[in-house]
Parts: sequence; structure tokens; C-alpha cells
Amino acid sequence: MKNRLFSFRAAALPLAFACALAQAQAQAQDAADSRHPTLPETIVTATRTAQPLTDVLADVTLIDRAQIEHSGAVNISDLLQRQPGLELSRTGGPGTASSLYIRGADNRFTAVYIDGVRVDTQATGGAPWEAIALGQVDRIEIVRGPAAAVYGSDAVAGVIQIFTKKGEGAFTPYVGAGVGNRHTGRLEAGFSGSNGTLDYALGLERDLSHGYDSQTDSNPDIDGYRQSAFSGRLGWQVGADHRLELTGSHTDMKTQYDGFLPDADEVTQNRLSTLGASWHARWTPNYSTRLSISQSQHRVETTPSPYLAKTTLGNLLLQNEWRQGNHLLTAALERRNDKLQTDPINRKRHQNAIALGYGYSGGAHTLQVNLRHDRDSEFGAQTTGGVAYGYAFAPGWRVTGAVGTAFRVPTLYQRFSQYGAPDLAPEKGRNVELGLHWAGSQGSRFDLVAYRNRVSNLIGFGAAGLCASAFGCYENTGRVILRGVTISGAHRLGSVNLAGSLDLQDPRDVATGNLPARRAKRVLKLSADTRVGDWTLGAELMAASRRYDNAANTVRLGGYGLVNLYASATIAREWTLLARIDNVGDKDYQIASGYRTPARAFYIGLRWTPR
Repeated sequence: MKNRLFSFRAAALPLAFACALAQAQAQAQDAADSRHPTLPETIVTATRTAQPLTDVLADVTLIDRAQIEHSGAVNISDLLQRQPGLELSRTGGPGTASSLYIRGADNRFTAVYIDGVRVDTQATGGAPWEAIALGQVDRIEIVRGPAAAVYGSDAVAGVIQIFTKKGEGAFTPYVGAGVGNRHTGRLEAGFSGSNGTLDYALGLERDLSHGYDSQTDSNPDIDGYRQSAFSGRLGWQVGADHRLELTGSHTDMKTQYDGFLPDADEVTQNRLSTLGASWHARWTPNYSTRLSISQSQHRVETTPSPYLAKTTLGNLLLQNEWRQGNHLLTAALERRNDKLQTDPINRKRHQNAIALGYGYSGGAHTLQVNLRHDRDSEFGAQTTGGVAYGYAFAPGWRVTGAVGTAFRVPTLYQRFSQYGAPDLAPEKGRNVELGLHWAGSQGSRFDLVAYRNRVSNLIGFGAAGLCASAFGCYENTGRVILRGVTISGAHRLGSVNLAGSLDLQDPRDVATGNLPARRAKRVLKLSADTRVGDWTLGAELMAASRRYDNAANTVRLGGYGLVNLYASATIAREWTLLARIDNVGDKDYQIASGYRTPARAFYIGLRWTPR
């Protein structure tokens, strides 16, 4: 009965909230408030070229620096799990192995970029979220839905691009410090600026925590972490039509965690580095090109259990754009190199691709068509495509529809480790979605998106067979259907800014009818903030229905609801104070079986930025 009540409340509250948003006539929201700077008017991740937000047909979310600072999140996975359509799974506290699921899809089905540099691991597959430092992030763009026709392999469920700070205006330094319970601390410093020709930015941070006991029964000890990170960007405007840019980032994180065996105390060393160089050239008012070369490297090592894996990814991209009136044509050539080194594997592969795109925006109609052909050195030709259309049928209202195909090639570890199967086939997805969107004059919005993504040749861990391991082997296990509805919106009611989302999803294994592990069918997220004197006061609610910890759906994880509170203020002309309490009700819950999540936690931070 309790679960049924939760189900009803989880569905009814945000639906009522969404209807109120759609019918409301007042036009104001965070973006109009000086306390919440306006989000960027363009997005580059959806099509790999700058687009006005009004022309973007994909299901997108933008997170700016002000939202990141107000969130008080310890790491990037905590921040992203608060966004529509995303769920988090983590085996312990911050710094431990983390997975983010977009629309119920596995972590490896999300393509991740940092300043345009591809980030992935050829061991487990998917971005190593625990190794990405949040303090270096200036903006995040989230695209839900397949984007393989733009990005190639990996973008089966979506794309997340992370941008570090770019120098603008006069030289501006900053210094920040924060403390929390469990001996949690953060120090950060940096500077940025521009003189018109050169722009520059550099940021440094240090985070640490004694942590908490995540496995009280089998391994009662405290597991903490420490992290050091930096990022830098240097741009040179060579005349009016040419720009050169260098970007780089590095994160070094050391995390304690509880192993699979009782009393097994393990340590993971995670290092993630990115480096990119690009040249932007505008040859005519209509025609421009961008040439970029980049590399990322992820190194993970565990002790005393001996494990070491190093993934190196390289990319070379030449993109051409032709704009003529309401039309945009794009053509890109791309080379991708993947390499994995882990005993006894020392393997690499490459992909060559050509991608074409056409966009139109005029009057009530918006159209986007993409086609891409990849030739993999191991799997041969892979062709993907996508078509999206939007129709503005009334002021502020638009309906959208999209279809697209996607694929992901197996990781080198899935093919050549002791658990590997060299004859694995690429995983493939077919997605259909429909959307209804409303946008007010000053940021109020309402979005409803229904989707169905059918993924075939799904790779899972099966019984022992043709591989060398008697424990089990990777295999193409079958198909999964990812379907659901995401409702989200934001509005200002009086002096209170409201935002929320509800995900009603039903991902299912076609053969068994089971839910994928650690995926909830209902996830509710609500937030509200207001201004009281010099203070901004806010509250957040996140609730999820029950899940299962395994694919067989025999290990049940209960539903949960969390409330977080925060407050911030400019206490002097150049000083900003942030205070936050997470899990106010001290809820005891699990998002991975056997691993406790953090109890009530508080954090207070102070930041100095001269004006």
C-alpha cells in the first residue's frame, strides 16, 4: 500500500505542477533574475555546430556556472543526477565507480566530451564519471536521444559535453574554500581574462574527505578520497576570421573503497587527462571550417588487488559549415583511434567517418537531417541517420518528432580479455520520439517528451562458454526496449522560482521482461528558491521508486525520497557564501545493493572574486 501511495503522489504532484506551468500567464523565471544569469542562447552539442536554442530539436538541458555553484554538489555525477532523464548508480560514496543512465540506457551508451575532447574507457565502457572534477566545469550541455549520426559510436542514448572556463573581460582572479562534515574540504583558485586578441583561463582545485563506512556489515571502516585537478584554456584571435585555441585538463583522484570480499580494503587511483587544439576559420560570410585534434587518456589502478588499465583516445576532425539564409549545410571528416593497455591486452583500432548534415529554420518549421558513415578497422561499415522536425503551431508552442539510429562497437576489453569474445557484434539502437514544448517570454517553460529506443545485440555478461574464463563470458545477450515519458518545466510563482521533472519510464529486456539493473520506473525531481533580503534560499526534492540490483530482478532496492536545503548570499562586495544541507531527513537508502549512501551532510563555502 505504501508503494502505491508513493506511486500516486510521485505521478500526481508533478503532473499538476506541469499543467499549472502550461496554463500560467505570468512570464518570469530564474533567467530573468540577476541572481540567475541567463543561460547561453546557443548550444553546440546537438549538431556539433552553434545553434540558437529556438532551433534545437533535440531534448536538451543546459547547466551554467551559476547553477553549478548554487547546487553545492560535491562531484559531477551528483549534479547530473538532478537533471531530467538521468539516474545515478554508485558503489559507495563520492569517488567510487559511478554510472549515469540517460533514459534508462547503460552508462556506455552516452558519448561524453570535455571541451570537444572525447572521454571513454575501453575497459568497462562509458565515461569514468568519478574521475571528472566538477570544480573545473563552467557549463554542461546534455542532449537526450541518439546522436550517432553526428558523433559516431557510443551516442546511443545521448551526449553530454562539459566545458571548462573561457577567459573574458579584464583579468579576474578567484579563490574559494569550503568545509563540511566527515572532514570534507575544498580549496580552489584560478584566473581568467582577455585583452581582445588573447584570452586565457586557468583553474586549480583540491578536494578531500575522510568519507564514511559504506559497508557496515561486511567491512566496517571509513572510506575517503582526495582529488587534485586543473584545467586551462588559451585562445588567440588571429584577425577577424581566424581563431586558434588550446585546451587541457587533468584530474588525479585516489579513493578508498570496500572490495567484494569481507574486510577487503582497496584503493583506486584514477587519472584522466584531456588535451585539444583547434583552428576556426571563416573564409566567407557563408563558409567556415574547423580543424581540431585531441587526445584523452584514462588510467585506473587498484591495490592491493592488482589491476591496471590505460585507455588512450585520439580524434582528428575537419568540419565544414555553409550558411545560406535559413539553411545550414555541414560536412565533416573524422578519424578516431582507440587503444587499451591492460595485462595481457595491448590492442588498438580506428574508425574513419564522413558525416553530412542539413538544417532549416524558417517561419513555423524547423528541420534537421543527419547522415554518417563510419568504417571501423574491425567491424567494417556502420551507417547511421537521424531526422527531426518541429512545427510551431501557436505562439510559444511547438511540437517535435524525431527518428534516429545509433551503434556502439564493443570495447577492446570485451573482445580480448579473459572474459572476451572476439566475435561480438556492435550494439545497435533505433529511436523514435515525440515532444510538446512551451516557452514563455522570460524563461518559463514546459516540455513533454515521449520516446522509444530499441537496442539490439546488447552486450552482457553471460555463462562460461567460448572465452578463457570459467567464471563467465561477454556475449550479445539480446534486446532491450527503452521507453518512457519525461515531463519537465520551470516557472516563477510570485517571488518563488519553481522547477521540476518527472520521468515515467519502462525499460525492459525483451526476452525476460525484466527491468535493467538499478533503473527506477518513476523518478521525481522538484526545486524551489526565493530571495529573502540578501539571501537566496532554496530546497530540492528527489524521489525514486523501487529498483532491482540485478538483471534477474531478484534483489530489490527500495524507493526513497530526499530533501536538500541550501542558502547563498553576497556577504560583501567580492565575497560569496554558500551553505548546503543534503539528505535533511537522514534517509538510509541504497542505489547499489550492499553499499550505503551518505547520511545527512552539510557544507559551507566561501568564494572571493574581485569585480
